[in-house]
Amino acid sequence: MRISRRAATATAFAVTSALVMTACGGTGSGGDGNSESFGKVEGTVKFQTWNLKTNFKDYFEGVIDGFEKKYPDVEVEWIDQPAEGYADKLSADATAGTLPDVVNVAPDLATPLAKAGLALNLDEDPAAAKFKDEYLEGAWKGHEMPGKKGTYAFPWYLNTGPMFYNKALFKDAGLDPEKPPTSYDQLFADSLKMARNSKGKIAMLSNAPAIEDFGRYGVELMNADKTKFTFNDAKGVELVEKYKELFDKGALDEQALTAVAESSGRKFQQGQIAMNPGGAHDLETYKKEAPSLYENIGITPAVNNTGKDNMYVQGLMVNAQSKVKPAAIEFAHWVTNAANQEEFGRQVAIFPSTKGSLDSDFYTKDDGTDEGRVRVAAAQALKTAVNYTPVVFTEQMKTVLKNEVAKAMQGKKSAKQAMDDAVAECDKLLQQAG
Repeated sequence: MRISRRAATATAFAVTSALVMTACGGTGSGGDGNSESFGKVEGTVKFQTWNLKTNFKDYFEGVIDGFEKKYPDVEVEWIDQPAEGYADKLSADATAGTLPDVVNVAPDLATPLAKAGLALNLDEDPAAAKFKDEYLEGAWKGHEMPGKKGTYAFPWYLNTGPMFYNKALFKDAGLDPEKPPTSYDQLFADSLKMARNSKGKIAMLSNAPAIEDFGRYGVELMNADKTKFTFNDAKGVELVEKYKELFDKGALDEQALTAVAESSGRKFQQGQIAMNPGGAHDLETYKKEAPSLYENIGITPAVNNTGKDNMYVQGLMVNAQSKVKPAAIEFAHWVTNAANQEEFGRQVAIFPSTKGSLDSDFYTKDDGTDEGRVRVAAAQALKTAVNYTPVVFTEQMKTVLKNEVAKAMQGKKSAKQAMDDAVAECDKLLQQAG
């Protein structure tokens, strides 16, 4: 199962107002740091994950057994929910007061729970804050929330997306196959050269820019207090104008405005585009189905102007109203400690969020396998990676941005007007959710 980029649904934000109105009472609060966190580690901890039992049952049962042996007065009840409707399930449980003690969340799923006072502020709770230095700085910050101080979930597994590129197509276009672009200026120049020298037959890329591309380009996506979007500034407009130029000159695939990951992968496999995100699973496919491509694949970090790649992060949130808070905090830390994360990373293509883990031979030395090639490239990027997508940027907002970018690239609007309209609509949606 591929669990690296499971996108949370927009439902999580639609329910924020309802949660805020219904979340009251309970045994704790989202950041009071009260002494109950230091009580005896005992009781039944309800632990909820997101579509993991089918493939990782033995691993999690081993983690739970280890914790129960260390703390014999604790019993862990593992609940695994299907991916479909997960945000709705969290909303229903939060409203009913039945939210489990430790919950698997992505940053956008944690946001409404934090606003409702249901997510424990780890920075302000001394029993949790003592573990902060065990995690990568960027991972710990991954569950910070706009308008609130602190972090609201223990960092768990991470991922990032290295880029594959076709060395043969680079060479045919007169580009150095050993020097793929690392900055956007290089990317734009190389893309135009490839389109020109291939007479429009080969495009460098297959997708229009998404919100994380604006972040990698160096655009400030939100204002300082995270109450408004700002990706319509001069730099954001410039990025859209650059992509429009690529689109007009055949350097961007003609179906870029409607492309999805699967279609982009097929076009890369067929030699119609020269660069595309990928992982070890894709390499295995190319080895079987496109051996000539497989022999010419290069692996490089995604282009950026910031020196930092994009990070996808999952976390474990502690219910601030848990009646077994000491045990819940200890268990969330147990699951996300270095030893357990490193073991999980050996079973599936994810990466630990703990300091030092990415320096091990497993993540630094290419063992010659497809998995090893991708693993080493991604692990190196993750050491300084950040989550560019604002935690309040919903699926609905992503659609708004995609539609406005498409209008600009088709010439239906200027880049400036399109970005102004996108920001206005996203701000409106943000206010509705807040």
